[in-house]
Amino acid sequence: MAEALKEVRKALLSADVHFKVAREFVTNVQAQCVGQKVLKSVTPGQQVIKIIHDELAKLLGEGATDLEDKKPLRILMVGLHGSGKTTSSAKLARYLAKKRAYRPALIACDVYRPAAIDQLEMLAKNEGCTFYGDRKEKDVINIGKRGLEAAKSADANLIIFDTAGRLQIDTDLIEEIKQLKDAVQPDEILLVADAALGQEAVNVAKHFHEAVGCTGIILTKLDGDARGGAALSMKSITEVPIKFMGLGEKPDEFEVFHPDRLASRILGMGDVVSLVERAQENIDEKEAERLAEKMRKADFNLEDFLSQMQQVKKMGSLGSIVGMLPGTSGIQVGDEEEKKMARTEAIILSMTLKERRQPRILRGNRLKRIADGSGVQVRDVNALLKQFGQMQKMMKMMNGGKGRKMMKAMKAQMGEGGGMPGLPGM
Repeated sequence: MAEALKEVRKALLSADVHFKVAREFVTNVQAQCVGQKVLKSVTPGQQVIKIIHDELAKLLGEGATDLEDKKPLRILMVGLHGSGKTTSSAKLARYLAKKRAYRPALIACDVYRPAAIDQLEMLAKNEGCTFYGDRKEKDVINIGKRGLEAAKSADANLIIFDTAGRLQIDTDLIEEIKQLKDAVQPDEILLVADAALGQEAVNVAKHFHEAVGCTGIILTKLDGDARGGAALSMKSITEVPIKFMGLGEKPDEFEVFHPDRLASRILGMGDVVSLVERAQENIDEKEAERLAEKMRKADFNLEDFLSQMQQVKKMGSLGSIVGMLPGTSGIQVGDEEEKKMARTEAIILSMTLKERRQPRILRGNRLKRIADGSGVQVRDVNALLKQFGQMQKMMKMMNGGKGRKMMKAMKAQMGEGGGMPGLPGM
């Protein structure tokens, strides 16, 4: 048990949980583990991990995680500069309009950041929301009051105020938010916090909560390599519930907070449930079945490969998908991988339908035309064809007798044992 707890402490610290929070949490869990009966199907270490996972989910999920059930509903967005307040304001408006039939209005109360008003106006237009901003007015309180009246006139029943942030907490920022709060009387005050904020998350959450009394937290940028340990730190120190998570840059990469899933992510176990849900929402089931059948028969061409790639793209960025897989903590998927995927798609799109279905005919002038059409070198096209050829060979091999035996053996191996997966390295 001591070894398991040591690994858990390491996992928490590597996920950017504040060291005091990590120490207190592990001490509390240690007391609960003593005297627990170990199930036959799991090792003692695995049972400790399960207890810790459940306690972590319980701690993260404490408090009212739902928004006030009101119409009209007024929401004040606060947080540091760069935390994602403006994009989160638009994502929240989109989410509540889609899921709860609200009619949103977005009010631009950031008069300091260049183009902040333009950004919010563009996002509001994209989502079909009412927008109010005043590029000449510098008094945020006046903007808030006028925005509220404009939203009422437009018959909006969800009014979201996007406020200014700073690179660090300062008295001017806090005072301005206090005055705006008094002027617009919000039902919810949501702290928008970057998941990669790390140890500083504690101070940020504490200052904002003491100043304006936050009712919830929106955790952003969970599509990167951050595992969300900042969430545990903020939740433990402020006791403010986490209500939503931003999982990428796209408008629909935003969802209600699931404590059990973030607990798995913090412990390095991935988030397979969210991955499956995202696949169900975005992937055409019939098309997926057709592609699977073609792969099974080793009859898979570049047209099928393109279709498969485009289905995966619907699920979001590669970084957000990889981050949901178990055992991938620390694996970073950066811009280069995204560019490679875009380049591959461009190469295939530059081919004719016949060329995609019969890659063997690609030689000489055809290769040059495809390279020119996709903005790459001929060697890049050849590299893709070589890689695809190797994939086809593997499919044929897996479809043969030896391949079937190997798959059967792998399934049998995976079916042995039980219980929860341990942490990486355990």
